[in-house]
Amino acid sequence: MFVDQAKIRVEAGDGGDGVVSFHREKYVAAGGPDGGDGGKGGDIIFVADDHFSSLIDFRFQRKYVAGRGENGAAKRCTGKSAPDLVIKVPRGTVIRDAQSGRIMADISGDEPVIIAKGGKGGKGNQHFATSTRQVPRFAKPGYPGEKFDLQLELKLLADVGLVGFPNVGKSTLISVVSAAKPKIANYHFTTLTPVLGVVRVSAEKSFVMADIPGLIEGAADGAGLGHAFLRHVERCRLIVHVLDVSGSEGRDPIEDFETINAELKRFSESIAACPQIVAANKSDMADDEQIARLRAYAEQKGLPFFVISAATNQGTEPLIYAIQQKLETLPPVKRFEPEAISGEESAQGEQRFTITVEDGVYRIDAPFMEPIMRTVNPDDWSSLQYFERVLISSGIIQALEDQGVQEGDTVSIGGIEFDYVR
Repeated sequence: MFVDQAKIRVEAGDGGDGVVSFHREKYVAAGGPDGGDGGKGGDIIFVADDHFSSLIDFRFQRKYVAGRGENGAAKRCTGKSAPDLVIKVPRGTVIRDAQSGRIMADISGDEPVIIAKGGKGGKGNQHFATSTRQVPRFAKPGYPGEKFDLQLELKLLADVGLVGFPNVGKSTLISVVSAAKPKIANYHFTTLTPVLGVVRVSAEKSFVMADIPGLIEGAADGAGLGHAFLRHVERCRLIVHVLDVSGSEGRDPIEDFETINAELKRFSESIAACPQIVAANKSDMADDEQIARLRAYAEQKGLPFFVISAATNQGTEPLIYAIQQKLETLPPVKRFEPEAISGEESAQGEQRFTITVEDGVYRIDAPFMEPIMRTVNPDDWSSLQYFERVLISSGIIQALEDQGVQEGDTVSIGGIEFDYVR
C-alpha cells in the first residue's frame, strides 16, 4: 500500500535532574557539596533510507519518544545521556510542523537531521556553592525536550514527471524506457500509485522518471487521484506531457493538454512554470492530419514535440536523448529549505502561565514551573531565594500584583501554597 502522508508526534527526552549531595568521608572535614549534573535527553533524528518507499509504517506507530537523561549522582558524577532516537523515512520526505505548516526539514540527502532536541541536564548543587552560601541545598532540574506534532509528506525525487489523462500510455512509456514494471491495462486509473523508473541514456548518464497517475479535469480540487499525487510533480525538473494523438478515447488531445496544464497551474504556479516536452503517443493509431494538427499547436506554444508509440517502442529513443539534453541545462532537483520560526510559534515556546482567583486563593497554572517545583526545598533559605528569583524573572510576581494581590493573600502553585509578602 502506497502512503505518502502521515501525522505523528515526536518527543525528545528530558534532561536528567541535578542532585543535592555533600561529600562525606572519614577524616575529611567540611567536604562540601558534590552533587553531579543530570545527563542530556535523547534527540529525535530523521534519516533517509532508500529501502523505504512509503510512509505506511507511520500509520501504525504515531508517537515516538526519546529516552530521558539519567539524574546526577554523588561524588560529582554526571548522569548518563540518553541515546538518540533515529527515525528512518523514505528519501524525499518533507517534514512540517502540523500546527503552523512550517517546513522543518527536507529529508532528501544522506545527512541526518535533528528535528527535536533533547533537554540539557540540570546542574548539581556543586555549582551553587559560594563564599557566602557554602551549603547549597538545592539543584536545578533537567530541561524539557522539544515536542512537536509533525506532518510527514513524501514528495518523490524524480527528474522527469509524466503527466496526462488516464489511459494515454504513460505507464507503457515508462515500462519501455526503464526497468519499472507498472500495471498496464486498457482502462482508466490502472496506475493507482506513482511509479519511479531509472532511464539509462548511456553508461555515465541516467535520470529518474516518474509516472504520475490520476490527472483529470478537477484534479487540483480532488477529482480522480490527482489531488493525492500532484505533490509528486513539485520536485520534477522537467514535465513530459503525454497525449493520445489518435483521440482513441474520444477526446481532443489539444483540449487534454490545456485541461491538464490548467490543473497544474491551479495546484502550483511553480509546477506550471516547469519546462515541458510534448510526447504525441499512440501515433501508430493516428493519421497524418491528426499528428500535423497537434505538431502545429505544440510549435505555436514553443514546446519540443515528439511523435512516439510506446506500445511499439517507436520514437522513444529520440525522446529520451532530448530529455537528457534538456536536463543538463536545468538546475538540480528541488529541495525545500527549512523555514524560520514565526513570531507566533516563538510566543508559544515562551514561559506562559495563567492566574485564577478562587475563594481568595491566587492559583497559578504554569507548566514550565513543574520541573522547578520538584527541586524547591521549602526548608532551605537558598532554595526559596532561587524560587523567588524564578517567579520574578518569569513575570509571575508582576502579574499577581496587576491582579491586585495583597500582602498575606494565599498563592498556590504546583501544589505549594504560601502567603504573599512584598
